[in-house]
Amino acid sequence: MVSLLLTRWAIPQFASWGLGQLIRDDGPETHHLKRGTPTMGGAAIVVSVLIGYGLARLVSGDAPSRSALLVLFLLVGMSGVGFLDDFIKVRKQRSLGLRSKAKLLGQTGVSLTFGLLALLHAPSNGGLAPASLRLSLVTDVGPALPAAIVLALIWFMVSGTSNATNLIDGLDGLLTGSAVMVFAAYIIIGIWQNNHLCGSASPADGLCYQVASPLDLATVAAALTGACFGFLWWNASPAKIIMGDTGSLALGAAMAGFAVLTRTELLLVVLGGLYVAVTGSVMIQVSWFKLTRRTTGVGRRVFRMTPLHHHFEMLGWEQVTVVIRFWIVAGVCVAAALGIFYSGWVGSVS
Repeated sequence: MVSLLLTRWAIPQFASWGLGQLIRDDGPETHHLKRGTPTMGGAAIVVSVLIGYGLARLVSGDAPSRSALLVLFLLVGMSGVGFLDDFIKVRKQRSLGLRSKAKLLGQTGVSLTFGLLALLHAPSNGGLAPASLRLSLVTDVGPALPAAIVLALIWFMVSGTSNATNLIDGLDGLLTGSAVMVFAAYIIIGIWQNNHLCGSASPADGLCYQVASPLDLATVAAALTGACFGFLWWNASPAKIIMGDTGSLALGAAMAGFAVLTRTELLLVVLGGLYVAVTGSVMIQVSWFKLTRRTTGVGRRVFRMTPLHHHFEMLGWEQVTVVIRFWIVAGVCVAAALGIFYSGWVGSVS
């Protein structure tokens, strides 16, 4: 409800402040109709999450957990990087904001700070650190890794996922709708892990989870799900407001944060399969273009335009058609990931 009302307030307010979206000249022609639509709407999502989670803690009377605060730190920190990017675009009236090195530096600072804090042991959780030194799909895979390598992996996950969600935020409602599904999955994962925590579960329950404060992580995921729902009401085609990098970088970083803190790092590849495909399309396009230009003198393309959703637009698909079909793909990926997660528990019982 906060997101629904706050976003409604932000639409005319941001427009009066001159925070209009700038559109790439080389993008699809249909996107030029969006020029001037209020941007930076992701700020409404972030503020709504903070208010929603804060009210939940106020009602329950419980102090915020360290794990929840770490996800909120990622959300706010990456939103700050995105805000600078959006602000420069609007202020200098260009479709490119922060330089790539400056953006990467900001993402690196936020992700490494998160990683360092997550790896510190917490006396309140019996010495259990929010993050683990071992990678996990449903259970741990492989040996414990050196802290430096884990930090590098956390940096890669947070930066990579935030960039992936940034790439997919090109059509009205595409990122918002798919993010609802991903965060809803983390509600289920968090509640399930809380019901089967090591030390509290019966041996007959099978697999137990060594996760710090999974129920509080589920609360943050619920706040994010609700905030995205409220924003989607106004972001659905034709969008009245665009989240911009302020929201897209923040949502991707939060997804990576949940994966690290619920100890399902490898599962994020399946859970966010849509984002993997969209990012992969850009990597394939750039690599093939450079390779063919170097070998033949003429750069060739695999897709008509990337990211992937623009390719289907160029094929003649309506924007709404692309969005709904990509939502279906996102839903299938989320369902597959939850199936893998649950099968791990079922397999341990049997």
